[in-house]
Amino acid sequence: MIRFEQVSKRYPGGHEALRQLSFHIAPGEMVFLTGHSGAGKSTLLRLIALLERCSSGQVQVDGRNLAKIKRAQIPEHRRKLGIIFQDHRLLHDRNVFENVALPLRVAGCRPEETGKRVRAALDQVGLLHKEKSMPITLSGGEQQRIGIARAVVARPPLLLADEPTGNLDPELSSEIMQLFQRFNQVGVTLLIASHDVEVIRQLGKRVLVLDQGELTHDLSPGWCND
Repeated sequence: MIRFEQVSKRYPGGHEALRQLSFHIAPGEMVFLTGHSGAGKSTLLRLIALLERCSSGQVQVDGRNLAKIKRAQIPEHRRKLGIIFQDHRLLHDRNVFENVALPLRVAGCRPEETGKRVRAALDQVGLLHKEKSMPITLSGGEQQRIGIARAVVARPPLLLADEPTGNLDPELSSEIMQLFQRFNQVGVTLLIASHDVEVIRQLGKRVLVLDQGELTHDLSPGWCND
């Protein structure tokens, strides 16, 4: 599903955010990406989403070389993945239903189908009863779950999450991770950037460790039991 071959990312001024990264993630895997602040986690996710492009090397998603995707094709690429941010990025002038429906409206989905998919996504995250609420009236954990519903409403095969539990307490963090596990169990590939070592340890999934933009460890599932 994801393949990095000798990928580096350099910014103007000479800062090298990623250095010679090589790894692959198979369809249906759930993988954590961890490392200190500034290690390159967010940059790596941005390359996959084509929010940025690598400076050298090759990034492939679902067998497609992202370097060959033209600017006009980027929206089509992004519709094949869901992105979950730490700060939710909800539109506060629209209610919950409209926030979750946004990706479907952009894709031109029929209103009847949009309604079915939005309510199914809200049901998955346990917030169907909040569809008419405004985001400002929701707790932080509820806002994060709305962000997740929006990311999965189009049923993408790949989910990217950037510190999705960074602002949540341990109990809410555990609930969010259980949601991710349920998506994974139905075949969705997940790559989750997180510095929450305890959550990562509890789940025992594969872990990619970044340090100063370099991949220092690739820990197999069950590593915490070794």
